Amino acid sequence: MLGNFSFGDYFKKDAIKFAWELLIDVYKIPKEKLVIAIFKDDEETYKIWSEEMKIPSDKIYKLDEENNFWAAGPTGPCGPCSEIYYDYGGGCGKPTCDPSCDCERFLEIWNLVFIQYDRKQDGTLDPLPKKNIDTGMGLERITRVLQGVEDNFDTDIFTPVFDKLKIKN
Repeated sequence: MLGNFSFGDYFKKDAIKFAWELLIDVYKIPKEKLVIAIFKDDEETYKIWSEEMKIPSDKIYKLDEENNFWAAGPTGPCGPCSEIYYDYGGGCGKPTCDPSCDCERFLEIWNLVFIQYDRKQDGTLDPLPKKNIDTGMGLERITRVLQGVEDNFDTDIFTPVFDKLKIKN
């Protein structure tokens, strides 16, 4: 897992900008192949993606707490997530198909966790005095996308190992 943290330094806008620039400008992934998922109640993140990053609303999926809200446990630090997915197209064809679908149309390549709350025993979310970022990008997943293969195990990370493991007849 590739990742980075910010403890009270930069927050949502910069984390989103850094992620997008790496994927689009450095890795040269076509914008039209990427979709965004956010926590359904996180309007601040929606505005950053839609207004500042110019992502069309039909490419931003608002998902529930189970899919786009991180917590270390029932209490303590927590916050909404924004995930970047590679869209392979096709999929199950259901009108409800979104990045939470298990049809393998969407591949999550990066998760941006915005740790901004302290959840109390009663469920109250108190703002943290310093907001934090925790991001993670799957090495095997981004390699898969960049190498244009359909499975993580078909990347050059794994194929040499599998070649060595083949039994000679």
